[in-house]
Amino acid sequence: MIDDRVLLVHLPYMPATSSKKPKYRRIVLKISGEALRNDATGQAIDSDVLDRLAEELKSLRAIGTQVALVVGGGNIFRGLAGARSNGTDRTTGDNMGMLATVINGLALMDRLEKSGLEVRVMTAIPMDRIAEPFIQRRATRHLERGRIVIFVAGTGNPYCTTDYAAALRANEIGADAILKATKVDGVYDKDPMKHKDAKRYVKVSHAEALTKRLGVMDAEAFSLCEANKLPIIVFSMAERGAIKKAVMGQSIGTLVV
Repeated sequence: MIDDRVLLVHLPYMPATSSKKPKYRRIVLKISGEALRNDATGQAIDSDVLDRLAEELKSLRAIGTQVALVVGGGNIFRGLAGARSNGTDRTTGDNMGMLATVINGLALMDRLEKSGLEVRVMTAIPMDRIAEPFIQRRATRHLERGRIVIFVAGTGNPYCTTDYAAALRANEIGADAILKATKVDGVYDKDPMKHKDAKRYVKVSHAEALTKRLGVMDAEAFSLCEANKLPIIVFSMAERGAIKKAVMGQSIGTLVV
């Protein structure tokens, strides 16, 4: 005989999930080399910055956003500045700068992996013992599998900035936006470090940013983003949770569209 009493089944607790979805499914996060430096201690790569970045990126993976990074090398060597200050040939200086981005990328990879994230470093300059070569389809596949991809060595060519590399990679992998983390909280009409009356833009067009030479990115990077209608969000690296806010579509920093 079948017992028709109600059978109580104790299911494990499942935390409620947010109904809000990220506005941007796939992003390229551009980080300057200077953002990794600790000016107080003189460390070129600050452990605290790496830890905070790892925490932020884990929050993005938790909401399903696919993340690629482009990192600069200015905390170690900046090609153009080196050429001007010590007479280094520009091409040689740019090559040195690209190698500096590889060092930063490996430091980021190490810290992100230790925080539990799966990471791949892809380089524009062949160095197969320490990083994968950049192949567009392979990069996209890594992102689809939930891995964070770090693009290093710029475009592999001198006379190209890492801002241009970020714009190029973002368009190649079909990113929905570029997030540029800087020392200031957006785009201003003039240098806020020098002018107290500088005004921050909440939203500005690519064309206006180019015409007014607002200096967020170089003209080539801006032109590439404008041609492909790729939005750029500029915000302060110092603000905790800023990356996730930007990805969720909250108003933060300056939106360039």
